[in-house]
Amino acid sequence: MKSLAEAKKFLADNQVKYILAQFVDIHGVAKVKSVPAAHLEDILTVGAGFAGGAIWGMGIAPNGPDYMAVGDLSTLSLIPWQPGYARIICNGHVNGEPYGYDSRVVLQKQIDRLTANGWTLYTGLEPEFSLLKMDEQGNIHPFDETDTLQKPCYDYKGITRQSAYLEKLTESLISAGLDVYQIDHEDANGQFEINYTYADCLKSADDYIMFKMAASEIANQMGMICSFMPKPFSNRPGNGMHMHMSIGDGKKNLFHDDNDKTGHGLSKLAYHFMAGILAHAPALTALAAPTVNSYKRLVVGRSLSGATWAPAYISYGNNNRSTMVRIPYGRLELRLPDGSSNPYLTTAAVIAAGLDGVKRELSAGPGTADNLYDYSPAQLKAQGIGILPQNLNEAIRAFEEDTVIREALGNDLSEEFIMLKDMEWVEYMRHVSDWEIKRYVEFF
Repeated sequence: MKSLAEAKKFLADNQVKYILAQFVDIHGVAKVKSVPAAHLEDILTVGAGFAGGAIWGMGIAPNGPDYMAVGDLSTLSLIPWQPGYARIICNGHVNGEPYGYDSRVVLQKQIDRLTANGWTLYTGLEPEFSLLKMDEQGNIHPFDETDTLQKPCYDYKGITRQSAYLEKLTESLISAGLDVYQIDHEDANGQFEINYTYADCLKSADDYIMFKMAASEIANQMGMICSFMPKPFSNRPGNGMHMHMSIGDGKKNLFHDDNDKTGHGLSKLAYHFMAGILAHAPALTALAAPTVNSYKRLVVGRSLSGATWAPAYISYGNNNRSTMVRIPYGRLELRLPDGSSNPYLTTAAVIAAGLDGVKRELSAGPGTADNLYDYSPAQLKAQGIGILPQNLNEAIRAFEEDTVIREALGNDLSEEFIMLKDMEWVEYMRHVSDWEIKRYVEFF
């Protein structure tokens, strides 16, 4: 939408009664207020008001100012699975100014750095998710009880028996403006992926949140749980959010260069940008894999289905899915992020890391065509390939020490993130698991 009049006509023509003023908390979880359509103008001016202390990661005390969600008119769209509702994406404001704790505001500041060079970062996010059910004991299982193959990736039966859900989700996403072009059953039982066309990185993050809203609520309507949990089953591949990326100047892909002698099709700019991502990989991991569960995905080894699709090593390679960055000719694919990551903060950190590589003209070093999952520790050391953090605490400590990434997010938000994640780590470490009970209760 370009004007208020056009937006009002859109709402009337589509019989929209309510608008969800939507933003995300520090975890990337959608938060909303429902506003009668007659008050659209209020969302665009003063904003929808929230008690900031009730929202994760906003840094607002109970006696602090209100958090005002001010709508971005260009994002107004229908919510097809909720007839009579529309969604508008908001930027957080406090005391009349863009708020530094707001994830979308943080990303926009990094986008401004690209814009100053005449550049646009384009990203394509690939959401993987699991369709589950929970039994009376609280245990989770694939919703489709017949989805039991040891290697279920691309299986005809697996995708067909969930076609009612996948079709409703796809049609809803298309109606909401996402260009869905591919759907498949992934490598874990009950796991799927839906691909839609890439966009500038702000719209791409907005679209990813819409995807999660649609996938989760449509599943709920059909009696399922749609989970983006990074590793719901210990013996099956986890849920990633692979990020494809390139930089354009409005005329061409500046990451693409057919003269690249390595055969990767990458430009000097792309190599420097990638080198920055590799250099800041430990700190990036805290944002791209931000939960204790994330690190059960980022481990060395193979799943029972015969493959693992998550990176463990700080590396890159030509179409190499065992590396952290895969090169699908002329662009980059960062395979580190998982389904629990906040797309705005992760993308902001990627921009900061990449631009640091460009500024310092960092070298990415040689890539590898080998399957790194087969490498021994001695081979990794000999080739100078580092290992990603193997638990949340390691990643948070790396983030804490990385001034480039922290400055990109802002010191206040960074401190808030560290505090919340330290609390999560302590709570996790103090929890006595079923594994411990079964192993130790009568062991001694």
